[in-house]
Amino acid sequence: MDPLQIPVLGERTSETIRRFRDQGGPVVPIELPGKVNAWMVASYEAVGEVLAGDGTLFSKNSINCPAMHDGTIPPDWPLRRLVEGDHLLTQDGADHRRLRGLVNRAFTPARVEAMAPRIQEITDGLLDGLAAQGEVADLVRHFSEPLPIAVICELFGVPEEERYQIREWTNVLLSHLATPEETTAAAQSTLGYLASYIQRRRVEPGDDLTTGLIRAQEDDGDRLSDKEMLWLLWLALIAGHETTVHQIANAVIALCRDPAQLAAVKERGAWAEAVEEALRSRTSVLTVMFRYPLRDAMVCGTVIPAGEPIVVALEGAGTDPARFGPDAGRFDVFREPDTHFAFGRGPHFCLGAPLARLELRIALESLFGRFPDLRLAIAADEIAYTPSLITEGPLELPVLLGKPR
Repeated sequence: MDPLQIPVLGERTSETIRRFRDQGGPVVPIELPGKVNAWMVASYEAVGEVLAGDGTLFSKNSINCPAMHDGTIPPDWPLRRLVEGDHLLTQDGADHRRLRGLVNRAFTPARVEAMAPRIQEITDGLLDGLAAQGEVADLVRHFSEPLPIAVICELFGVPEEERYQIREWTNVLLSHLATPEETTAAAQSTLGYLASYIQRRRVEPGDDLTTGLIRAQEDDGDRLSDKEMLWLLWLALIAGHETTVHQIANAVIALCRDPAQLAAVKERGAWAEAVEEALRSRTSVLTVMFRYPLRDAMVCGTVIPAGEPIVVALEGAGTDPARFGPDAGRFDVFREPDTHFAFGRGPHFCLGAPLARLELRIALESLFGRFPDLRLAIAADEIAYTPSLITEGPLELPVLLGKPR
């Protein structure tokens, strides 16, 4: 089977993934931008098999991918910055556990729950600003984007006036339309900013997680190098806002497209259930790149040779009819609950999952509580989505607010 090219012009990446799964099977060879060949696992079973093999059969460290080092994948490949680096997403075994343990203290259930009042305060302030926009407003610009940025940056102490620059760099890094020069510039600017920010926090400590990591490093300096500190902030600040920005907007679209379900959610207060169904069927994290077999691996009957990169399509798993039935792609808050992989599985399960769930629940409940008649201002098929292979959400989301409460 010849590699299937992705992205496909004129087709959302989520739709491409579903089509590849349904027509090509659970494991398909693909060609990424830059003529980089990889495998895509796109069914619930295939994704589950790969995630279950983390650290034993499959590695996240690019040292195990010959193509990353022998020139097969060019040094200036735009997506290289997203699959390399000394951070949690690219480490295995003891190295991964060590780094994860240092960050995990920020995302314990108790600490996250203690953030609820502040998240609610930020949310209410944004809703006040949204109401001031008039009858029609862009929900992305005025709500779903600034909320996660404010929460994660406040957690790590990033000053308000510096936060949106991080968002702009992130947009470039995740875009498959960006040139190698643009992604290199964005990556260098991000790393340069973070290095400077860490130094500022050493001189002027605060009540934030960056200061906490610095103190942990100074107390036990051989546990966290300066480079690791830099990459931890890179991962936390980018992943800590990007996915939630889109997940809020995706959930709003799904609810607005089904007024009967929205009414039932309001009546039953089923906001947590709405969050889980949005995570399953409208996940903002389309794919996770890469994993590399440590030896030839059989996945759903297909042999993937050792060292060849694997794209894990969480979108395909969440909407797989083989797992969730013939209507798997339909948003249904009250379907029988079932396990989804929106936050991954196993040792790399997303550390930020409790915070994301909390933000999503507060955002949706507060938004529709303040604007009970909110609806889309354009047809759903007119919404333009982000040009990314990794995350997906609307670039803009015009909504009719209705009368606020």
